[in-house]
Amino acid sequence: MENVRRYRALASLCRQQAAYRPLQNWELLGQAEHFEYLAEVALKAHFDACNVKHDEGAVAAPEAWETPVAA
Repeated sequence: MENVRRYRALASLCRQQAAYRPLQNWELLGQAEHFEYLAEVALKAHFDACNVKHDEGAVAAPEAWETPVAA
């Protein structure tokens, strides 16, 4: 999640610089879009990893509910 914050901060800085540098406007806006894309990829990877862990826990939970039977 820290990478997502960094990418979004860099995108914001690029957009701010684009406002003050009209000759480099398109290049900076392109960089901002690229950083936003990287943030989306990192965020998707984070949530995919969280969902995989959650699914593994859901499979193991019913086994934990079984009670041992005395013979």
